[in-house]
Amino acid sequence: MLQIEGWKRLTIWFFVAVGLLLAVPNGFYTRVEQHNDAVAEMELGFDSPELQAQVAQWPTWMPSSLVNLGLDLRGGAHLLAEVETDAVYAQRMEGLWPEVRDALRQERATVGAIRLQDGAPDELRVAIGEPAGMARALEVVRAIARPIVTLTGVGATDIEVRAEGNQLVVTLSEEERIATDERTLQQSLEIIRRRVDEAGTREPTIQRQGSDRILIQVPGIGSAQELKDIIGTTAQLSFQPVVRVTSDSNEVPGIGNELAQSLDEEGLYYILERNAVVTGEELVDAQPEFDQNGAPAVGFRFNPAGARKFGQYTAENVGALFAIVLDDEVISAPRINEAIPGGSGIITGNFSLEESTSLAVLLRAGALPAPLEFLEERTIGPELGQDSIDAGRIACIVAFAAVLVFMGLSYGFFGLIANIALIVNVALIFGLLSLIGATLTLPGIAGIVLTIGMAVDANVLVFERIREELKTAKGPARAIELGYEKALSAIIDANITTFITAVILFVMGSGPVRGFAITLGLGIITSVFTAIFVTRLIIVMWFERRRPKQIEV
Repeated sequence: MLQIEGWKRLTIWFFVAVGLLLAVPNGFYTRVEQHNDAVAEMELGFDSPELQAQVAQWPTWMPSSLVNLGLDLRGGAHLLAEVETDAVYAQRMEGLWPEVRDALRQERATVGAIRLQDGAPDELRVAIGEPAGMARALEVVRAIARPIVTLTGVGATDIEVRAEGNQLVVTLSEEERIATDERTLQQSLEIIRRRVDEAGTREPTIQRQGSDRILIQVPGIGSAQELKDIIGTTAQLSFQPVVRVTSDSNEVPGIGNELAQSLDEEGLYYILERNAVVTGEELVDAQPEFDQNGAPAVGFRFNPAGARKFGQYTAENVGALFAIVLDDEVISAPRINEAIPGGSGIITGNFSLEESTSLAVLLRAGALPAPLEFLEERTIGPELGQDSIDAGRIACIVAFAAVLVFMGLSYGFFGLIANIALIVNVALIFGLLSLIGATLTLPGIAGIVLTIGMAVDANVLVFERIREELKTAKGPARAIELGYEKALSAIIDANITTFITAVILFVMGSGPVRGFAITLGLGIITSVFTAIFVTRLIIVMWFERRRPKQIEV
């Protein structure tokens, strides 16, 4: 007979109640958003009457998760950046020189004097004094090569060495270039993500496009320039020995050296050794602090390897100048008064409190491994986002109203029950989106509109099946029961195939396609739940109360 056990009824109503409760905050979006922002700030230690008033705008016992609005709905900034991997090749060659120099020095009796020569940025040229020792020099430098640990570079090494006259020429192998490009892009993705997260933005989209490009979309940010300021700064920190100080900006620094301008003193330049003692890659922490004079500064701390090199160099060079270089500018060049074995220190300069905080964020997030060239930038104003929301809202209302009218006219009282389930279905979609923290985009709204149309399919199948069973002179209770039983397989089959399509769209797609796939997939789950369980439970409860002798569908 037509009946549902008590525990099943409680379970169904429990899921409906939880879904509706999770969806409620989205009806008070601005108020709940201000509440959440105020709570986040108070957790960081800030407190004020304004923050407390914003926290009080929403009950603490109510859910406060919201559906995040995407770039096309909220407005924000869009950037397409290209990673300039050629700069990484040059850095690799510069970093290889000390190792090549030390290896050849051990063979000085055979190869003679060694001198670094000018060459292309992506190659290292070393002249040897004894051309007869070239074969031995090639053998020594090739022994430095390391195997490449990738699936595509099995058996290959990272460098190639050849002779040109009395010069050794060292370049990266093709396999190493491919592996370096991949590492550089992945590292850039991670650092950009960390920098954007440090800035406290909501639900950014940061993803790879092609072999060397990165797409960055951040909703709610003021302009594309503001986003570029967050991620565009390379923030490459290094500690380099000072060769001498000069006021001549045209002075030739010499091979193995470089010229860097002072950040604080105009007209002051430093000749630095190009190879840094310690770099920002060995930095593990950076925090805004105050120096002994109460001025804003940035405290830093190295990892064990960096601390060991930092301590050893300062112990061996007491009395020498030591430059702290940020993005090719000397921000400070203190004299080493004593060894610093702890691996920590402080960067001082003419910083404001905001500048010291920003610098600490950039250093903590890490240095970008390569410069970025911004190929495309757009600022989407909130007005355009509001237009998209209004258009999507109108589309949902029109679709919703049309489906409600159609079901009411086609199936009468049973159509009204389907309409109730449809309203519950849409609320459950927003509840699930809030629960998982999904981002709603304009294509996502299209997925919801499509779900509204698809949600009644299962009810149509059930109601048409009940009509057929009523024609066989079965009682109304038996007709309803058989209608749900015989329509179940068709409902499951149709929705599984659509759900598989949504999964494929999510896995293979990106950006807007994923937004559509998420709402479509969640809509299928809630549609099956409301059609099979919610409408059936409502009909059973109505039937138990009225006990009709006959029904019309």
